[in-house]
Amino acid sequence: MGTLSKDQRQQLNAYSVYTDEPSTILFRLDQLHDDSFLPDFMNVMYAISGVTSETTAISYFTKRYGMFIAMQFYMLSTYDEVWDSDVSSIHFGARQEFGRTALCTYIKEDDWRFVDDSEREEVIAHILLTQCHEIIQQLRKITSVSPLMLWENIFGYMLWHFHTLLSNPGTEDQTRIDLDILEDDKVWSKFLKHSQFAKYTGGQHPSNLINRPVRKTCCFSKDVPGWLQCGFCPLK
Repeated sequence: MGTLSKDQRQQLNAYSVYTDEPSTILFRLDQLHDDSFLPDFMNVMYAISGVTSETTAISYFTKRYGMFIAMQFYMLSTYDEVWDSDVSSIHFGARQEFGRTALCTYIKEDDWRFVDDSEREEVIAHILLTQCHEIIQQLRKITSVSPLMLWENIFGYMLWHFHTLLSNPGTEDQTRIDLDILEDDKVWSKFLKHSQFAKYTGGQHPSNLINRPVRKTCCFSKDVPGWLQCGFCPLK
């Protein structure tokens, strides 16, 4: 298992992912697989987001959790590292950020490991299945929220990271490899017919999509106290 550098920890922190212990653990990711826990999960989301709509509360969660998923791909392309532990090790807690209480993700620093080139496809498929698809399926048991909206909540952060990493000669080649894997239908074949990320980007280079309307769904950030409507909301 690897040890993160100061720069890596700072990058994680910038996306509300922390390697220390939260003062109070609100819940673990694996608890979402327990249908009986889902009402308790929603009560936590209502309280911390300040909303009363099921759809908006679930969207709030996936946007906050989506930062962790985005950092998985950032760390993979930049450092050849990935977080590697059971989803029960992903904890959520509350933290003051920019003057407001926010849901944050907590993981252990020594759960990161180096990734060989030969296993990159397997690693990416594992992230998409166990950390994304299976969680999205559970959230859809609460309300008929669009799975596309939840995927787009995650992809928004990833799109920006791919744009910046592909613009850097030091990370461009590896990022291109990871992006090609992510856009390959084969990697998604265990649970979906086609790559959701390729559908999201339309196969375009991430840099061509920055500051342009990409989303097909509204994330309802306009309804979360303290948040603003997205600049490219499809409802505008």
